[in-house]
Amino acid sequence: MFRTKLEKQKTHIDRWADFLRDSFGTIWFLILNAIIFVVWLLLNSGLIPNIPIFDPYPHGFLTTAVSLEAIFLSIIVLISQNRANKIDEFREELDLQINIKAEAEITRIINMLDEIHDHLGLAAEDDAELRKMKVKINLDKMQDALLHKKD
Repeated sequence: MFRTKLEKQKTHIDRWADFLRDSFGTIWFLILNAIIFVVWLLLNSGLIPNIPIFDPYPHGFLTTAVSLEAIFLSIIVLISQNRANKIDEFREELDLQINIKAEAEITRIINMLDEIHDHLGLAAEDDAELRKMKVKINLDKMQDALLHKKD
């Protein structure tokens, strides 16, 4: 459900980058590149008669083409990773909000159970752990502690 909503929000560029990433991240792409490189090197080695050498050793054109391919592949991967990071950050924020809500609800339930316990006239001793559990968490204080934590 969550992934479906995010898929619907993808831009055309995101879809194109994902398509390219998925296409280039395959064994077939690796094999295709290997075949092209081998054919290129064979054609430019002078071993095949009647084939003129168009990119002599040290194969400057091939080196340039491979470098450009690496640049474009890196950019495509970075585009996809950036989008994936945004999705991860959104999920983390959603998880945090759910956890904060759940913590408040659990604290409220513990307090209600303690009140019921007291109302029934059962032994009214609260141990230290129960007293801690009944206190609402101060998120600002917790954030400050985490930000100022010394490693």
